Amino acid sequence: MEKDNARQRVLSGIQPTGTFTLGNYLGAVRNWPLLQNEYDCVYMIADQHSITVKQEPKLLRQRTLEAGAMLLASGIDPDKSLVFIQSQNPAHSQLSWALSCYTMFGELSRMTQYKDKSAKHADNINAGLFTYPVLMAADILIYNAHKVPVGADQKQHVELARDIATRFNNLYGETFVLPENLNPKVGAKIMSLQEPTKKMSKSDTNEKATILLLDDETKIMKKFKSAVTDSENCVRYDVENKPGISNLMGIYNVFTGKSFEEIEKEFDGLGYGAFKEAVGTSVVEGLRPFQTKYNDIISDKAYLQKVLTEGAEKSYAYAMRTVRKVYKKIGFVQFDK
Repeated sequence: MEKDNARQRVLSGIQPTGTFTLGNYLGAVRNWPLLQNEYDCVYMIADQHSITVKQEPKLLRQRTLEAGAMLLASGIDPDKSLVFIQSQNPAHSQLSWALSCYTMFGELSRMTQYKDKSAKHADNINAGLFTYPVLMAADILIYNAHKVPVGADQKQHVELARDIATRFNNLYGETFVLPENLNPKVGAKIMSLQEPTKKMSKSDTNEKATILLLDDETKIMKKFKSAVTDSENCVRYDVENKPGISNLMGIYNVFTGKSFEEIEKEFDGLGYGAFKEAVGTSVVEGLRPFQTKYNDIISDKAYLQKVLTEGAEKSYAYAMRTVRKVYKKIGFVQFDK
């Protein structure tokens, strides 16, 4: 990591709860490497956050390593950015406990994510599900992150981090940077292939609805051929009346660089069959470099472990500076080592 104040810092975390979808990739992941040129970046695999919902241990370990390989395959450079597994840096949990004592019960009870996940997992409404926004605040504040690229469902948590930081700063003097949400400059909103009015999601129970980044050519082509469209058989961009075709046009636009007008001309009179095949082919070819790099990384366990271990060590060294500062301000006894 660069020295403080050299550049603004960005913190981003992903949960290892499944393979990235095409929507994740086009809407966020492929833009993350671009941030390295402008910001001091910290990329965290948030395995501690994932256990607020029950996980199968063996699968969680596997998906955590896969998430690391996907981050590297997307173009994130470990020489430029910090890449590490959250649970391998205990400083996050240390700061989280301290910050929880400066977080109000009412603030946590108003978190929309808590209400939503409690409704979905009524048999497992655990304390971690209630307090994980404090851990997220610790994730952000421990690196003095200026920007946090999050979706609309997580903006509330960034606001909570600001509130906690402000409260602490007011009590003990300037300690934390106040983080802000980072709206990505480029991004594509990709919808379900089966319900094109819904966002593409890795939790969708209909396998045909979602393109996973590790899907092979056969699966990708099959899913696009079965994509829901309409009966008009005319390739035309109209989100309201033709959501399925408009979604496919959006995907084709990203991978080919062709405008909607050019796409409409290209497939004028050809029908949906030819269009779906062309979209599928563009995705297969577009994902090929990512998949090739991913396969190389995930098969080289020694390299992947080295990158993640070094990332954890570097992140811990930086994060403990913040923890020690906070501990001193709140009155914890510290001995020189």
